[in-house]
This record gives sequence, C-alpha cells and structure tokens, in this order.
Amino acid sequence: MATADASGYARTHPRRVTAALSVIGYALVIGAFEGLLPIFPDLSRETVLLFSDLIAVVNTLALTSLLAGVAFIKRGEVEKHRAAMLTAFTLILTFLVLYLWKVGGGFEKSIVIEQGMFLGQFAGVVEIAYLLMLAIHIVLSVVAVPVVLYAVVLGLTHTPEELRETSHAKYGRIAVASWAVSLFLGVVTYVMLNHVYAWVPR
Repeated sequence: MATADASGYARTHPRRVTAALSVIGYALVIGAFEGLLPIFPDLSRETVLLFSDLIAVVNTLALTSLLAGVAFIKRGEVEKHRAAMLTAFTLILTFLVLYLWKVGGGFEKSIVIEQGMFLGQFAGVVEIAYLLMLAIHIVLSVVAVPVVLYAVVLGLTHTPEELRETSHAKYGRIAVASWAVSLFLGVVTYVMLNHVYAWVPR
C-alpha cells in the first residue's frame, strides 16, 4: 500500500520527487567530501586503486547502456530503450556508491606529469587540458542529476503512451547529452590519471 502511495505521489508530483531526490544526492556527495558522513569503512591504498578501476568499468558500461538506449528509441523499440536506460541508471547509482566510499574511506588523486612521459614536454598544457576535462565532467555530473532523475521518475510512473504527453523526451535528450559527455570525460581522465601519467594522493 505504501509503495502504491509513493508511486502515485511521484506520478502526480514528479518535480517535487525529483527535487527531494536531488537534494539527498547532493547532500550525500558533499557529506562524503567534507567528512561529515562517517559511514564509510576505511580503505587500503590497494582497495582505493581497485575502486578506481571498478568505477571506470561501471562508467564505461553506463555509457554503453546509455547509447544503446538512444539507438533503441530511435528505432521505436520502447521496451529495450526502457531496459537500457534503467540499466544505465542502476550503473550510475553503483558508481555513486563506489565513488562516495572511495572518497569517504580513502583518498583522491592529483595528476603528476613528468619529463619522459607521453607529451611530457608539454606538461603544462596537458595538465590544463586534464583539469578542464575533469571540471567539465564534474559540472555536468552535478547539473545532470535533477534532469536525469526527472526523466527517470516520469519514465517509471507513466506508460509509453502517457509519456508522449509529458516532457520526458525533452528532458531525456538533455539528460543523455550531459550524462554521456560526463561519463566519457570521466573515463578519459581516469585513463590519463591512472595509465598514462602518475599521481599522488591528496
């Protein structure tokens, strides 16, 4: 009964539900970064490195699912589109858990570019490019949260026929664009930080 009531409320007030979920998500991220949520067990250096690799895998799978979902809806395959998008959303939630745990129980990394490394003679330019991509990744991740949640809430509480009368497609396109670019840049910066150059904990 409670589940039905919650679903009915989300269907009637999708913006309110989106706002509430967004605030919770932002609070969790800020709390983890500021050390205000002592709920994450401490991680060893090796586990932090493992989490970094897992996050990259999860983000790659999420991006793949996202692009598959776009291809499905363009072909009118609504059920496959729904499955792909929910898979992408589940993966991004998995990413969030891993990322918050890595930050709250471990540490973050700063890139180190030295002579002899790939394009090491242009270390200043490469570092600026890395930081710019990282900044865009972070900004899009933050901005995409309410847009993605709104599209998901609408998708979960309406039938395909009903969705045509909502702004699901409009917000879905915005969500896909911001989400896909953010995920792609996240994977690129991961490769640069962990497999092309060096890093130090911070």
